[in-house]
Amino acid sequence: MADLRALLVVLTMISSASGRFVVEKNGVRVIRPEHIRGRHEGAIANFGVPHYGGTMVGAVMYPEKNSTACDAFGGTPFKSRTRRPVILLVDRGDCYFALKAWNAQRAGAAAVLVADNVDEPLLTMEDPEDAHASEYIEKINVPSLLINREFGETLKMALTEGTDRVIVKLDWRESMPHPDERVEYEFWTNSNDECGPRCDEQMSFVKNFKGHAQLLEKGGFAQFTPRYITWRCPEAFKLSKRCKSQCINRGRYCAPDPEHDFSEGYEGKDVVIENLRQLCVHRIGNATGRPWVWWDFVTDYHARCSMKNKRYSRDCAEEMAQLDVSGLPLDKIDKCMGDPEAGVSNDVLKIEQELQLGHGSRGDITILPTLVINNVQYRGKLERSAVLKAICAGFKESTEPPVCLSGDIETNECLKSNGGCWQHPKLNITACKDTFRGRLCVCPIVNNVPYQGDGYASCEAVGPRRCTMGNGGCWTETREQTYSACLDSELTGCRCPKGFQGDGYKCEDIDECKEKLACNCPECHCKNKWGGYDCNCKGDLLYIKEEDACIVRNRLRFGWNLAILVISCVAGAGLAGYIFYKYRLRSYMDSEIMAIMSQYMPLDNHANEIESSQQHSTAL
Repeated sequence: MADLRALLVVLTMISSASGRFVVEKNGVRVIRPEHIRGRHEGAIANFGVPHYGGTMVGAVMYPEKNSTACDAFGGTPFKSRTRRPVILLVDRGDCYFALKAWNAQRAGAAAVLVADNVDEPLLTMEDPEDAHASEYIEKINVPSLLINREFGETLKMALTEGTDRVIVKLDWRESMPHPDERVEYEFWTNSNDECGPRCDEQMSFVKNFKGHAQLLEKGGFAQFTPRYITWRCPEAFKLSKRCKSQCINRGRYCAPDPEHDFSEGYEGKDVVIENLRQLCVHRIGNATGRPWVWWDFVTDYHARCSMKNKRYSRDCAEEMAQLDVSGLPLDKIDKCMGDPEAGVSNDVLKIEQELQLGHGSRGDITILPTLVINNVQYRGKLERSAVLKAICAGFKESTEPPVCLSGDIETNECLKSNGGCWQHPKLNITACKDTFRGRLCVCPIVNNVPYQGDGYASCEAVGPRRCTMGNGGCWTETREQTYSACLDSELTGCRCPKGFQGDGYKCEDIDECKEKLACNCPECHCKNKWGGYDCNCKGDLLYIKEEDACIVRNRLRFGWNLAILVISCVAGAGLAGYIFYKYRLRSYMDSEIMAIMSQYMPLDNHANEIESSQQHSTAL
């Protein structure tokens, strides 16, 4: 076993000797307080669910006790005064990074910032190779970032001063490249099913993601390529029994012994050969226009030909291929695989070894499983919806395929505490909008009535029809009658109606009698009522509200009589004037008609005279 471990170390060193490890990062921008505003970077953890393509604005909190978050937080969950999500700041040290994130998540944190305790370049927080850690790693759903020591101290100092809330914006929009309408992604895996939790994780992902992957590829939205890690055997070990049992093509392509025991079970070269077969299945499928058959072959092989069932062999693979509806030709697969015993390079595996080394924006492939999307290594747990969200973030904005907008990817962050956004429970209105890029707190438009506000603490209806939506958020109450502080004539704001006082969101009745605002004449008797008052006069007096005075009823009657007389005189004068106007108009029209008729009468007389003269001439 000691020799085996030594050999594995040598193999690993050779595979990564000329490569590098790339730390994937996202932006962390301080919004408040003003004096520490600025942009920083955080290293994305390799566990949890990063919000690829999205952002999160939250309030930073730092625990007074248990600052490393190595112990579970008891008591009330963390809540911010701004109702924004809590981004918990914790210190590095004393326990696994993943345990810190798990304890923070259980205490109500929406994201975790781990402040480094030394001055060094940012590094990726990996999930631990620990049996106990597997109990909670898969349950971590919040994103986690490592920030440098200086930035962590700045945040702590601002929180200690207490002069202002510390608000930061976590930004993953540029963490995943999204240049065009198609996403290219690779999955580095292994056909070995006896390597413990890592093997179970990658096989579970293949089974669960199969449907999404085939939809994306059949629709032309994505190009998927499976990849398999292999190692080289050092020249000094090529003729050893151990190297021969783990390698093919004379030490050029190797894999560790599945059971880590050379005396029993399967050998490492069995794994390399099956990896090669699965690579060729994809190659032949791609050449025949059906690259998605790889997903069917791999899932079926795992079910029928597993190591656990002692059926991990070429015979089982060929038997399964003949039964499969994929119809891939076995002769072409065999030709693609070549001769594993030949002392020459294998064209397929040679490419795999070359691609293991980092290039461009991508780092080395050093662990399994590893997912690479648009040439950037995916960080986060290997889970169906989390990976789909990351792939969807790789599309150019607004070109995402339907699968990215389906309920399967919508984790609906609005269901938990309304996403920390504003809501109106009575009207069932919320500012929380859930998308595959994360939830947004945006004031909505309801029934063509827009709401305005920050989306977190407040949203207010504005516009001409705002009073139809919950009375515009203003005060209203009904007793003898209904009063409202919302005015249709005003597009915003609330104002208490006459007879009430307050800010418009809460109004109280004014006691006009007590405040001496009305009914102040000596003969008046004032009685307050809700929204107004009643004023009565002593004896036979009558109260005039406009003058706030009591007058004698006879005087009032005389006044009315006088008014009626004046109105009658005015009406009579108007009628006489109208009659005179009609008479003058008729006389004018008669004169005009006579004038017109007089112009035609002479013509008639002249005609008669001519006729008489003609008759006289004829008689002569």
